[in-house]
Amino acid sequence: MRPESAPNYLAAYPAALAEKVQQLIDQRTLAGHLLQKYPLAHSVRNDRALYEFVSEAKGRYLRNTGSLSRVAFDSTLHVERRALGMHTTISRVQGGGLKSKREIRVAAVFREMPVAFLQMIVVHELAHFKEAQHNKAFYQLCLHMEPDYHQFEFDLRAYLTWLAATDEPLW
Repeated sequence: MRPESAPNYLAAYPAALAEKVQQLIDQRTLAGHLLQKYPLAHSVRNDRALYEFVSEAKGRYLRNTGSLSRVAFDSTLHVERRALGMHTTISRVQGGGLKSKREIRVAAVFREMPVAFLQMIVVHELAHFKEAQHNKAFYQLCLHMEPDYHQFEFDLRAYLTWLAATDEPLW
């Protein structure tokens, strides 16, 4: 069994961009750039606060998608396995109707990150309630809910690359 290599969080981006991020990591300047852009971690520290944070975003953009049953930070989701968040919908027959439960779980690593990164993962998981696949409509919905979605996703991926290379959290 061979050892697992660090995940390539920037694999979907142009090679030149990934190389630039790697240079900033090697020069130990990426942390400064990220801290300048995102100086503080958010204050959402527990599941109740996360539920309120997600419910507020859902109420603003996806009022007609049914209620959320549960929202929680999940320490079993591992960034190394590319699981930053997870959404589930369980439907079952109850009486004469169909009852559905919707859950969102967010990787515990997001407890200590800037609000922009938390907002990005929440928007991503909420978008899955309307669009199951990562297609054009999915990303358009993400951009509708968070106009800076793509920039936040790239910065998060750069930070995760930093974290994998140095094991030094910034927030």
